[in-house]
Amino acid sequence: MPSALPLESRSPARGHEPVLAEEVVAMLAPRAGETVVDCTFGAGGHARRIAPLLGERGRYIAVDRDPEARGWFAELAADVVCATRFVGANFADALPALAAEGVRADVVLMDLGLSSMQVDRPERGFSYSRQAPLDMRMDPHAGASAADIVATASERELADLMRTYGEERYARQIARAIVRRRAQEPITTTGDLVEVVRSAVPTPALFAGGHPAKRVFQALRIAVNDELGSLERGLAAAWELLAPGGRLAVISFHSLEDRMVKRFMRDRTRGCICPPEMPVCGCGREAEAALLAAKAKRPRQAELDRNPRARSALLRGVRRLEEAP
Repeated sequence: MPSALPLESRSPARGHEPVLAEEVVAMLAPRAGETVVDCTFGAGGHARRIAPLLGERGRYIAVDRDPEARGWFAELAADVVCATRFVGANFADALPALAAEGVRADVVLMDLGLSSMQVDRPERGFSYSRQAPLDMRMDPHAGASAADIVATASERELADLMRTYGEERYARQIARAIVRRRAQEPITTTGDLVEVVRSAVPTPALFAGGHPAKRVFQALRIAVNDELGSLERGLAAAWELLAPGGRLAVISFHSLEDRMVKRFMRDRTRGCICPPEMPVCGCGREAEAALLAAKAKRPRQAELDRNPRARSALLRGVRRLEEAP
């Protein structure tokens, strides 16, 4: 069986390191002959750790809506002996389609973070630290961009978006500043938006808690890509795709995602829900899954030293029981 390739080995994106790579492999324990569905392939960092473990009888199915991921997948496919397949779609749409084909997965992995290559490509518009078109679409050919939302949403809609998806304390003030600015000239670049945010946030807040536009950019990115809606649908679809004994692992990067993942997994690992005073169970509910770790896994300090972007990552996982009801 081929051994796992080192992180740096023939990487399609130089310098890329997948988050919590060792913890993902240990939690999912991929074995020869299994089918793995990678819902967010990105640059293939996790795939290069997992695919070599599947052997000739295994299968690695990569899903990603970013068209650039197809080129990174081609490099992986040339390096491994297992069967490979790329599906260019949002995982919330791809997973039901795979299930309809009769695919049953032994392992499903979701890495919900942005790819380093997306952040580091200024023209994609994800970064508040680089001047670029205000885009933020995972698939640059689909749907409205961040600039479209900033140009058309009402002041109330903008404030609600930033408060809900970014937990932005100054959402109302920033929304009002956006509406005033766009009445004078369009907000079309990341720099334009950062300038507006800086003008709306109180001076003390400019120097506390990281970049002042961080939460605004997060909120717009989530809205542009319907990330929470996709996650909700994708989790349910991933569960249906899992074979008995199959393992599901999810890496999240902010509290909105993690709460959704935690609730989903908790609901499937919960058995009887009868009141404690009932002497005999009347609900008949049985657990469908078992946790793969009692608590979420976090990056170790050595990883954070190499990759500070991993700081907010949380890994959770469950195993579908062999005889799920």
